[in-house]
Amino acid sequence: MNIFFDTDYTILGVDGSLRPHVGELFQYLTHRGHSIYIWSGNGIRTKDIEKHRLSNFVKGYFEKPVHDYWANTSRLPTEDHPNMVIDDNLEIVATLGGIWVNQYYFPNKADIEMKAVKEIITEIELSGTSEDPRFRKLKF
Repeated sequence: MNIFFDTDYTILGVDGSLRPHVGELFQYLTHRGHSIYIWSGNGIRTKDIEKHRLSNFVKGYFEKPVHDYWANTSRLPTEDHPNMVIDDNLEIVATLGGIWVNQYYFPNKADIEMKAVKEIITEIELSGTSEDPRFRKLKF
């Protein structure tokens, strides 16, 4: 599965801090054969991912559409279409399918959103869906 992660307020805080458990989630996903992509409405974020030593898990980087999500995402190369998006913006998750997460602004060691994402993805792998209210049916 091609899994697209948003950056700002999804895996990175306002100050550029990395949300807890992102590294473990990326490791888990790549070990399970999934491809991780990073996209942002604020441009290509390679340096931010390199800063946190996560680039070895990432297959590609794209600029995330900020409107007309379906049409703009459909323009990506076919092999790079998202099968799932992980984002703090419910609108893009509802449009493309994936998992909505609470916004992450500042360092918070108690944050467990990425653990919840792992549980939801594991459930989807086993049954093809999830009953978690943060999950929206996959579109691609």
